[in-house]
Amino acid sequence: MAIDRITSLINKSNLVSRDLSWLQFNYRVLDLARKPDRNIFDRLKFLAITASNLDEFFMIRVGSLYNYIDYGRERIDYSGLRELPFRKKLLTECQNFVKSQNKLFEEELEPIFEENNFKIAELSDLTPAELKKANSFFDKIIFPMLTPMVYDNYHTFPILMNKLLIFSVVTRSFGEKKDNKKLSFIQIPQNIQRFYEVERDDKIFFIPIEELVKANIDKLFRNIEILSVNLFRITRNGDFTLEESDDIEANFLEEMRKKLKTRKTGRVVRIEIDKDYDKWMMKILCDRWEIDKDNIFKFKKGDLVDYSALWQIIKHTEFKDKIPSTPDPVPPLAFPEHKSDSDNIFEILKDRDILLHHPYNNIEPVIDMLERAAEDPKVLSIKLTIYRLAEDSRITNALLKAAENGIHVSVLFEVKARFDEENNIREAKRLQKAGCFVIYGISRYKTHTKLLMIVRKEKEKVTRYLHMASGNYNEETARLYTDIGLMTTDEVYAQDISEFFNVITGHSLPHEYERLITAPKDMRTRLIHLIQQEAENAKAGLPSGICIKINSLEDKETIEELYAASQAGVRIKLIVRGICCLRPGRKGLSDNITVRSIVGNYLEHSRIYYFHNNGEPKVYGGSADMMVRSFERRLESLFLIVDETLKRQVMNILRYNLWDNVNSYEMNEESFYKELDRNGEPAFNIHEEFFKVTPELIEDVKLFE
Repeated sequence: MAIDRITSLINKSNLVSRDLSWLQFNYRVLDLARKPDRNIFDRLKFLAITASNLDEFFMIRVGSLYNYIDYGRERIDYSGLRELPFRKKLLTECQNFVKSQNKLFEEELEPIFEENNFKIAELSDLTPAELKKANSFFDKIIFPMLTPMVYDNYHTFPILMNKLLIFSVVTRSFGEKKDNKKLSFIQIPQNIQRFYEVERDDKIFFIPIEELVKANIDKLFRNIEILSVNLFRITRNGDFTLEESDDIEANFLEEMRKKLKTRKTGRVVRIEIDKDYDKWMMKILCDRWEIDKDNIFKFKKGDLVDYSALWQIIKHTEFKDKIPSTPDPVPPLAFPEHKSDSDNIFEILKDRDILLHHPYNNIEPVIDMLERAAEDPKVLSIKLTIYRLAEDSRITNALLKAAENGIHVSVLFEVKARFDEENNIREAKRLQKAGCFVIYGISRYKTHTKLLMIVRKEKEKVTRYLHMASGNYNEETARLYTDIGLMTTDEVYAQDISEFFNVITGHSLPHEYERLITAPKDMRTRLIHLIQQEAENAKAGLPSGICIKINSLEDKETIEELYAASQAGVRIKLIVRGICCLRPGRKGLSDNITVRSIVGNYLEHSRIYYFHNNGEPKVYGGSADMMVRSFERRLESLFLIVDETLKRQVMNILRYNLWDNVNSYEMNEESFYKELDRNGEPAFNIHEEFFKVTPELIEDVKLFE
């Protein structure tokens, strides 16, 4: 099927392909690397992020597609395309994206390297003395680490590792027949630095390590003829589905470890290779890995393979001050005194609820509460869900201390958090050895909800101190991701969260929660009901409106309800950072729906759901996006915000997102995004303005007139 016909079919669909929508998101990240007002190191950072994003996309999304293709399973994309036509379209669009990356790097970024005192250089740029040192570095450090692996009639095909730089070397013994060739592979270990560095005066030359290896490759093939040397890099399928059972405790961790090992040998879904590759060698690879030209991404001499390598330059000590620093966090509106060492978070929370908006507010109040609880003899128990942790986690350390002090600690550790599985298993084992009650996931569900409960015995009663959030308990990402969190001692929340923990850790099915909406129990149904209520209000001539801020919108059932609400006259404002499978502005379908995406210095991660409710707004925050996986395959929670001041604060977050004209893109009916036109208006950058919010600014917040 021709690409033009495929594109025509895609545009006719009322739904947008999840995978094609994701590629549009990565283009928006790439746009940040185009901005001339950012310095070169900031621009390289965003280019490196697009490369890491694309690697994960191939491992998970393209890998998932091949799970269908390889095993003959039917799959119809939201675009209406079957597996093979969609594969063609998807890989073509990926090829186009890589061309955009290369064009940006070669034409806009590389030309200004030298004026910033560095250069990605070739060996020919070095002086004889510098070259001698470089070759000595190869001989002493690199050469002993390299292992040529031959593939022939006597040697099996070696296991080539995911995302490593690999050389294929075609050789022939002197005097042998022309066709008597052998193929060998040399993998560059991941613990070798990506660039060899040479400092000269005030400049730093970064020599790609593969150039140094290639120049010395004859030292690994003595007394034979080298016919060709090609550099390549492979990406393997990293998507897998656990074979789950109801009785997982005994074998669950071992099953996880087995599945993690398959990532090393998963089917190849992409090969990046020197465009002048040896055709005999390539035929062997294509036959071996069952790939074709669509999976082959070519680079030319002088190109940098894998832009994530740029992190070595970005983080170089000489340039450490070049990446713009972020402002210091400001106190939460409801907790202006939080910097005082004498503050007792327990007493403050008995007095009032606190809404945290990261990274503008520090995550310190949460960590402070947990660390104080670990040392407090009045604390009876701590319950917490963990999805991703910082490397040297203060959260883990606090829980270990609490267990040592005899406090009952229950932790639901999601060991299936993608690419954090091994770290999570290790940390969970540490907690378990310290005496914590650790649950390694719940049956077939991923635990994505973010909940903390501290039970404390006080003079008059037992008080439960709570934290509910959209973000992980990770102090590193809390400085980079925008998230919201609610700290409270409210008994209604406490009862709901206690019930939910009983569901997670035991065998309990409460009838309903008063202020929580949970998945997989009833989240989709409850959200659809809220959408339908707005539609009913619009039909009755009452005020209506929906404003939702999420990471991804992919669930077909909720999209169809949003379409129906739009047709009923409800104005719907969607702020969707990444994947959006809904088409806005289609006549007769979604005339009243707008979609914007905000991509900038911080990763927009908070989830907020606003329903006008005839002038009595219902506002929820929490962990869940509008995705099939969130509603059906994850433990998620959304919490209703009832305090009027905190509600206005959250509504203001939505209002500022709708006002932003610096980081915002608008999505059109064809699913393409255009940077918002300021139309002469002064710049309003939410990643700066949220540091300036005052109680007075949120007094009169309206999202719909």
